[in-house]
Amino acid sequence: MWLTADFHNHSCLSPCASLEMSPSVLVAEAARKGVQVLVLSDHNSARNTPTFESLCRTAGLLPLCGMEVTTQEELHCLCLFADAAEAAAFGTFIEDHLLKLTNQPEKWGDQIVVDAQENVLEEVPFYLGTSTDIPLTALAEYCLAAGGLFVPAHIDRASQSILSQLGYLPDLPYSALEVRRDAAGLDTRGKPLVKGSDAHYAADVGTRTCRLEVDHPSFAGVREALEKGRVLG
Repeated sequence: MWLTADFHNHSCLSPCASLEMSPSVLVAEAARKGVQVLVLSDHNSARNTPTFESLCRTAGLLPLCGMEVTTQEELHCLCLFADAAEAAAFGTFIEDHLLKLTNQPEKWGDQIVVDAQENVLEEVPFYLGTSTDIPLTALAEYCLAAGGLFVPAHIDRASQSILSQLGYLPDLPYSALEVRRDAAGLDTRGKPLVKGSDAHYAADVGTRTCRLEVDHPSFAGVREALEKGRVLG
């Protein structure tokens, strides 16, 4: 079966996202727009993934729970997991490697963890928009060893991408590469290309998607589709 996937989205936990971008809004918008596989990838934290996972299951969507990690080189990578528990464990590890700066909501934005009814559970006190001390190569190893999918984000973007920061694509065991357009002229080392909205506001959800051919709608099915290159942009 072919499923429509949106590989990159933020919630109100990300300081740069709209405060109104709760997991419930993200899931409702994705369902309304025909997305079937949905990723939550907040900056350097997975604290909203438990609510996200529950809402996706209720709505009939396949959730991929993860985060958008900023490496030591200040480039972004998606680390995606089968469930919220795995994502949360990896998220704790990532948060421990962040440069700890006290967040200034009036300057950088709010960082809110909510439940399914949008009740505030906590506000993360340290800034999530900074970088970790983990190099790209090590992050790939950590993510894959934890059972995740490792996907450099928006590689064709002019900032905070693997190509903008390094100037080339190192030979690493990527699960896939995220592109915003068609990656024409880029050396992608034959890796599958996926797309995500990188949505920070509700209107942006589902604006960039790809199609996956899976034998069954599950994390294992998504992994197999990527391994076999069964992806259409």
